[in-house]
Amino acid sequence: MTTVAAYAAPAPKAPLERTTIERRAVREFDVLIDIKFAGICHSDIHQAREGWGEAIFPMVPGHEIAGVVSEVGPGVTKFKVGDRVGVGCLVDSCRECDNCKAGQEQHCTGGSVGTYNAIGKDGEPTYGGYSTHVVVDENFTVRIPDGLSLDVAAPLLCAGITTYAPLKQWGAGPGKKVAVIGLGGLGHMGVKIAHALGAEVTVLSQSLRKKDDGLKLGADHYYATSDPKTFEELAGSYDLIVSTVSAPLDFGAYLSLLKTGGALVNVGAPEEPIALNLFSLIGGNKILAGSAIGGIAETQEMLDFCAEHGIGSEIELIGASEINDAYERVVSSDVRYRFVIDTATI
Repeated sequence: MTTVAAYAAPAPKAPLERTTIERRAVREFDVLIDIKFAGICHSDIHQAREGWGEAIFPMVPGHEIAGVVSEVGPGVTKFKVGDRVGVGCLVDSCRECDNCKAGQEQHCTGGSVGTYNAIGKDGEPTYGGYSTHVVVDENFTVRIPDGLSLDVAAPLLCAGITTYAPLKQWGAGPGKKVAVIGLGGLGHMGVKIAHALGAEVTVLSQSLRKKDDGLKLGADHYYATSDPKTFEELAGSYDLIVSTVSAPLDFGAYLSLLKTGGALVNVGAPEEPIALNLFSLIGGNKILAGSAIGGIAETQEMLDFCAEHGIGSEIELIGASEINDAYERVVSSDVRYRFVIDTATI
């Protein structure tokens, strides 16, 4: 066991504070990662404040981890000391179920293990990236290509894969019209990736406040959803809509924007249930779907794609002492577009 510095929420809704945690000794197939940067995801806030249900405390959030390998176990074959690596939302799974064998570890039926707020196979709680070091099985570690700097790569481990996976699954590409709801931490990555895939991209945001940013990021069009004319003008326009917001929406209104057979895919997860008139699905053979991150192989594919296309996250680099302020700013949508912690400040 090694004692390392971290920032943790000691109790639900409590401010995060500096502390120390124990990291396990490096096992046969483990890598020890010297964390350089950790992104702040809205999921961190939902969990630290128990918005998604009962959680484990003290909690060290963080599942957008970028760093450098500083030690490897004797059985490790995929990485060596000095490699640039990342860790996303998962650190283990059963590895035996059909989903795991198909590279869909995020849907492990035997129980995947989250990077934080979870219990590992050893019965110990997992602690995330708001810390100086982490020990992870090599099979849940990905390589960060040389073309990506670690600070802008960190958010790709959640925000990047969370948007890449549904865009790929639902066929975003040349000749397809794709809309992204919300231009935040997830949404801005959705715009960049959809544009790089060759789709015609529209941002649907509450206001036009971020229109210039959206167009610079690769959007072809930008509309304010607070304007009722938007829904009239865009009815039946899109092959795919990806919703990145964690607020409840009028799903009937957004489904009306789909072409026949189109899909509205949710990657944002509101804390409240939603109401839906099923006629908005039945008319036009429309699809309402969800998508959760991606498997480890697809996460590596996404990183390689982003490096090839020069895609990183738009970040605001902060010191660890600014985490609590950053949480409040995320909740009020006051970030362009992802906070990343410089873990040297922990």
